[in-house]
Amino acid sequence: MAKRLVDTTKIVTGLAPVTPSTSTPDYVSMKDFSHLTIILSVDNGSTVTGSAITVSEATAVAGTNAQTLTLTKMWANTDTAATDALTETAVISNTFTTDTTDAKNLLYVIEVEANELSSGFDCLAVTAGDAANMVLSATYILSGARYLAASTAITD
Repeated sequence: MAKRLVDTTKIVTGLAPVTPSTSTPDYVSMKDFSHLTIILSVDNGSTVTGSAITVSEATAVAGTNAQTLTLTKMWANTDTAATDALTETAVISNTFTTDTTDAKNLLYVIEVEANELSSGFDCLAVTAGDAANMVLSATYILSGARYLAASTAITD
């Protein structure tokens, strides 16, 4: 029998659906987990400006000592109505911008291993730059619990 996702991972809302402006996504702690998958869902309207996406690492879930995490690739689907395929895509200078095609639904996936964080850093958040005429949400899926009963990822 296959294991359920809810039994083997910790699923956390990183950013509720919003048009990124002064939005502040939540940080999660990876101290009890070895892997984080960030899923970004985007719904474009018309005359869209994309949102610049980066990942920040910090020493606490309050965003303490935040700095940009090295990000070299992500997976993208820029038309979820046409396909369910994700394409591995290179990220330049640790940032990518969401697609600006009008009236498209998009999906982006970012994978981070805990050992990719700088020494002394164990918290992560996706950051979304200002945009127009689009709605974006972020879901964090933490996996590889280091302890059988890893309790929470939203506190230090």
